[in-house]
Amino acid sequence: MLESYVKKILKARVYDIVEKVPLDYAVNLSIRTGNHIQLKREDLQPVFSFKIRGAYNKMVQLTEEEKNKGVIAASAGNHAQGVALSASKIGVKALIVMPKTTPDIKVTAVRRLGGEVDLYGNSYDEAYQHAKNLEEVRGLTFIHPYDDPDVIAGQGTIAMEIMQQCEHEPAAIFIPVGGGGLIAGISAYVKYLYPDVKVIGVEPDDAASLHDALKAGERVILDQVGIFADGVAVKQVGEETFRVAQKCVDDVILVSADEICAAIKDIFDDTRTVTEPAGALAVAGLKKYIKDNDVRNEHFVAINSGANINFDRLRHVAERAELGEHREVLFSATIDEQPGSFLKFCKIVGTRGITEFNYRYSHDELARVFVGVKTSNAEEEKEILFDALTAKGYPVIDFSDNEIAKLHLRHMVGGHAPDLKNEHLYRFEFPERPGALLRFLRGMGQNWNISLFHYRNHGAAFGRVLAGIQVPESDIDAFHQFLDELGYNYWDETENLAYKEFLI
Repeated sequence: MLESYVKKILKARVYDIVEKVPLDYAVNLSIRTGNHIQLKREDLQPVFSFKIRGAYNKMVQLTEEEKNKGVIAASAGNHAQGVALSASKIGVKALIVMPKTTPDIKVTAVRRLGGEVDLYGNSYDEAYQHAKNLEEVRGLTFIHPYDDPDVIAGQGTIAMEIMQQCEHEPAAIFIPVGGGGLIAGISAYVKYLYPDVKVIGVEPDDAASLHDALKAGERVILDQVGIFADGVAVKQVGEETFRVAQKCVDDVILVSADEICAAIKDIFDDTRTVTEPAGALAVAGLKKYIKDNDVRNEHFVAINSGANINFDRLRHVAERAELGEHREVLFSATIDEQPGSFLKFCKIVGTRGITEFNYRYSHDELARVFVGVKTSNAEEEKEILFDALTAKGYPVIDFSDNEIAKLHLRHMVGGHAPDLKNEHLYRFEFPERPGALLRFLRGMGQNWNISLFHYRNHGAAFGRVLAGIQVPESDIDAFHQFLDELGYNYWDETENLAYKEFLI
């Protein structure tokens, strides 16, 4: 079996259209992990994904009769672009069925490349069934995204390039897994010619089709799959790809969405390229493997499989990356509800970078604040910080791994406080530098009480802060004088309709 795949890979017709992309040294990632890490840059292909390899290798071998019928494919995006570009290259018509959840950037790219798009269903599997029905009704030639020997062989050309580009055999190659075409092609080539090189698959923990199949000893159908990494959101690994994987894959690692976001940031730091979630899977798995096994001084390769990410997803990626890297701690603390208590609390937090600070008055005696703190080593620094806070009598609850807190609570701290007197609402631009909040609180002293505070670091030059402050009418002039002397930009929003509707 493996020998036949190696022959297919050696004969694969991919270089009419495919770039032999570089195997880049990941400087920052290598230094940080203490290993030699290289990234196979499939994100640099003409369709920003490796999928062009398998699609073209399959389609260039079609008979004239099959080409004349036209082709059809089902895809969450990258295979679709590969089929559309290949069809344009060889002059055939292509119909692509894509889930309705497919990122717009991929749908637009398929249409731009000349493919006809049919949006159907909410998952790859629903789109696949619809495409198979259209195949029969219209007499089209189906181009499978992964479960086809010619597609597998096309993807396997990556392994051939990696081994040619490496100065020494890597200890392991980390590969993202959806339906399994990529890992089947790479593992068949590697295990036949370089049996000592480990082949390790990486899947999202909410789309573990190969992991669960290998564990069960047979293909399984997942009840549902997460679609954050839409390029690998497949409920069942392919039949042929599973057959190869059983013989050739050493292990499959599962990673969380936060770990994927952290890997996207790692890849950006080393390449200045933003990969899609599925494209960063291999790096996320590599990092987890190194940490779990305490590995040093080894040579590893990870596949950057694609860079088709919607721009609006970057907000989520950036927000979750620090949590995935364990560089941010989220927690709540209870402090006294009185002027000056914020300052005392922040002095204990010290010069640590505050990424989040949310609070709304709810009790005459106690105040609960929701805080995010940036760290270089979350576990160690969290313990030091929490010990310091509890030693001063502040009850602390760790929310760093709490999904409700990470996804929702940080945006919901607020609410009505109808019994508050003399509350004025101000919007500020704080300089985004350590000590800006402490300077504000020191200036406030114990003169005025903070009844609402909302801040989240968004990476801008200024931190945007919303604060409710109890200021008696007799003190307004003195308070404004303090703000003017502080020098931070501010706006009085006390008459703002949003404030009146949701916060008073």
